Amino acid sequence: MKALSVRQPWAWAIIYALKDIENRGWSIHYRGDILIHAAKTCTKKKYQVAREFCQGMGVVIPELISLRRGQIIGIVTIVDCRFSQVASGWGMPGQYHWKLENPREITPIPYIGRLGIFEVPDDLVMEVAA
Repeated sequence: MKALSVRQPWAWAIIYALKDIENRGWSIHYRGDILIHAAKTCTKKKYQVAREFCQGMGVVIPELISLRRGQIIGIVTIVDCRFSQVASGWGMPGQYHWKLENPREITPIPYIGRLGIFEVPDDLVMEVAA
């Protein structure tokens, strides 16, 4: 199954706070389910910037220490991808906005993430995603 590493707290927001746009500097043609992997690294400074953004969206995120990292935490469906020069909701200007729907939490799976889209063996996911 395809997977994408996302830094915290953004990964948490996709699965638990209805973050329906993933901002990327590159387009994606794939449509369908993708695993959300919570990246292992997150600096306090980047966490604080994300926290302030989320608060502006009316979302209170957990403390950094309590956020899962280095694990696959959920599944979401990519339904569209469009470039935008303007900010809108979760979308940031000058980015490709990957439109996300149907976030589902799964039993966390420890896994090493990678850059870009990567494959995770189906047998690792089948038990927890059923």
